[in-house]
Amino acid sequence: MANQKIIIAIDGYSSCGKSTLAKAMAKNLEYVFIDTGAMYRAVALFFLRAGIDFDNTLDIAAALNKITLQFKYNPATLQSDMYLNEENVEQEIREMRVSQKVSEVAAIALVRDFAVAQQQAMGESKGIVMDGRDIGTVVFPEAELKIFVTASPEIRVQRRFLELSAKNAAITVEEISENLQHRDLIDTTREHSPLKQADDALVLDNSNMSREAQLDIALQWAQERINQANNQ
Repeated sequence: MANQKIIIAIDGYSSCGKSTLAKAMAKNLEYVFIDTGAMYRAVALFFLRAGIDFDNTLDIAAALNKITLQFKYNPATLQSDMYLNEENVEQEIREMRVSQKVSEVAAIALVRDFAVAQQQAMGESKGIVMDGRDIGTVVFPEAELKIFVTASPEIRVQRRFLELSAKNAAITVEEISENLQHRDLIDTTREHSPLKQADDALVLDNSNMSREAQLDIALQWAQERINQANNQ
């Protein structure tokens, strides 16, 4: 019997290490990693560049018609970069000005519909690991494995600070803490596809866990689900 591939959906709060875990799982399983956060960041970047009013539905719809998103493999980093209309924006979408607006953009129903349709198309052949806020609840509610990643607020701020301070020495812990609190509020209270744990998701609290330890647990869960798929 051919080895059945599954869909792995990873959800959770900002700066919990979802993407790090998802990338490592995809590499180990030889699956495709899809960074949905990068997709929303790219849309936010386009809106910021074009001066789009986040409350203007007509402008938003028109802007989305001008957006093409692609992931392209970068042999230098051994990872996939986000391309916005054929431009590599992987570095620019990680800047604080985008981080400050991405949750607002992602809360827009038209934007989510636009992104979810693309994400679902990417998963039609299975064999993917996708991380985000609503992957297990909205994008792939039938995913064979759903993981909800969480960590304490203090740990999340510390991780984000270490990540961003290497690129921007002027960034402060206070700025990052305020940004994460703001994003959490928007992510969990938005009307369209709010962040929440799927009923059948397995919770992974990595507050006091090494990357290696959390990967071991997640891969064990994945292998169990892959075995189940092969035995059906």
